[in-house]
Amino acid sequence: MTYQRFASVYDILMQDVPYDEWLNFFMRHAEGLEGKRVLDVGCGTGEFTVRLAEAQWDVTGIDLSDDMLMIAQMKASDKGLTLPLFQQDMREMEGLGEFDAVTIFCDSLNYLASEEDVVKTFHKVYDHLKPGGLFMFDVHSQYKMNHIFKDGTFTSADEEVSYIWNCFEGEEPDSVEHELTFFAFEETAGLYERFDEVHCQRTFSEGAYQSLLKATGFELLQVSADFTDQPSEETSERIFFVARK
Repeated sequence: MTYQRFASVYDILMQDVPYDEWLNFFMRHAEGLEGKRVLDVGCGTGEFTVRLAEAQWDVTGIDLSDDMLMIAQMKASDKGLTLPLFQQDMREMEGLGEFDAVTIFCDSLNYLASEEDVVKTFHKVYDHLKPGGLFMFDVHSQYKMNHIFKDGTFTSADEEVSYIWNCFEGEEPDSVEHELTFFAFEETAGLYERFDEVHCQRTFSEGAYQSLLKATGFELLQVSADFTDQPSEETSERIFFVARK
């Protein structure tokens, strides 16, 4: 998934996403770290990455999409920040050095289609962490995949960008295909341009993620839900994991 044209409208569509909640979650759990080096995996357009840098963390970001990284770099430059940003696949990341913490937030891990891909990513994260370093990530819950996304339709009508977002059950268990149709206003032509994207996401059970973390060599510190430090409930939508190398 490279996001293609999606990068150009991503921030408009995500303007209500609680990035500050991710920052608060990170800050609570990173309080005892000795160093300040953070690797933000799946950094997208840099909303969380820039917030980390503004909070005086030494941040490096990676993403699969060059278009996303270009927007992230512009945001950093506008704020007078220097951010090392690299186009890399999280399953194959290399040569980035060692970090005190690694984050994969905003359900980026759900773009991995198999447990094998998750394991590959966990190993790469482990390799890029210093001993004692923290790994934090979140994923969509099984409940959200099967009861909120599946067969759901979401729409938005705005002067700048409108969209129709249909969700269908994927081929694999606990997976969803997001079919998105956008209508973006082009000022030069005075017309709305349509473009379409398909995004596939999959999740696994809390127990599966815990087992994969432990098999990789991580010490699991906490599993919680919805930006809190409380255990998940049946209707929790976002599951958070904190682990230590």
